[in-house]
Amino acid sequence: MSRKTINVKSNSGTYEVVIGSGIFDEEIGRMAQKSKHDSLFLVIDENVHTLHGDRIIAALKKHTTDLHLIRVPQGESSKSISFWEKTVGFLLNNGVRRNTPVFVAGGGVTGDLGGFAAATALRGVPLYHIPTTLLAMVDSSIGGKTGINHEMGKNLIGAFYQPECVIADVEFLKTLPSAEWINGLSEILKYAAIRDKTIFNDAEIFFDENPAAIDNLKLTDLISKCVLIKADIVQQDEFEGGVRAFLNFGHTFAHALERACGYEKVSHGEAVFLGMLAAVKLSNLTGSRLSDNHLQKFCSLYHYRVSKEELSYEELIHNMAADKKKTDRFIRFVLLNEWQHPVLKTVKDKTLVREALTVVLNEL
Repeated sequence: MSRKTINVKSNSGTYEVVIGSGIFDEEIGRMAQKSKHDSLFLVIDENVHTLHGDRIIAALKKHTTDLHLIRVPQGESSKSISFWEKTVGFLLNNGVRRNTPVFVAGGGVTGDLGGFAAATALRGVPLYHIPTTLLAMVDSSIGGKTGINHEMGKNLIGAFYQPECVIADVEFLKTLPSAEWINGLSEILKYAAIRDKTIFNDAEIFFDENPAAIDNLKLTDLISKCVLIKADIVQQDEFEGGVRAFLNFGHTFAHALERACGYEKVSHGEAVFLGMLAAVKLSNLTGSRLSDNHLQKFCSLYHYRVSKEELSYEELIHNMAADKKKTDRFIRFVLLNEWQHPVLKTVKDKTLVREALTVVLNEL
């Protein structure tokens, strides 16, 4: 059994991100022994419930006779005010207390929603993340960002709320559809772009092998490498006042694209990859001289369900102007001075943004 433990420091304390293969039952037991509780709550993605629910529920029931469960429908539509209200109601109506652990099992959508419910019920109850997708393991479950979407844009309602622990068992990844592997790959490539170029080489395992057959040790090492980067950045800037914004590389373009597609025709990972291609172009348009585009070789792994005819420059730029990362009336982007050297730039010339968007539309 391979296991790596990474400590993440925050204002509210230090928590562990435990990554490995076949670690879930043991880690649940270890976490349960640390907490005092009469009951447990489980917020779980409906697909994860179908595939892994028996295992997760059995592990939790070893430590309580009072387990309450709510299933989260798949997709971004679950990150809504109405479903957040339903989830908080589920916690309150079933007697959640200030010391009652809430376990959240699933990908980024379930983690964001469940995390925000845990952050807001009784002004905060203990949160334990059980990420079951690659994206959640390398990114969304770490760092305390929780939230839901609003009609004005993605993740506009939320809170910074750190978990008590993150348990990332790579065995859960073996049932992922190929599109979900690519979702996570985009965030992995982000870390390569902003901090460690060697990850570009590590990520080539997605070319050589069926993702579900990737060696567990290689997978654990790659995920750990990404988590270490995110942990380091989050520890420097927990509330995104400075360097944490670098984790949004490609995301301003991505969120605009997701909104234009109604959060349906393009996945978050696909949008982030396209957004990073656009950000590289905009970096060069605003003075950088980036050498070979290391992202380009991964283009063949992405297959899009939206065509460029369905999108417009005007709508995408409008969506970016509504994004929460803008400053004043101009749009702020995370760009690259060089690979591994991100920088924040406010771009006033919309013609440059439009030209960068051409890269996105040409890729579709």
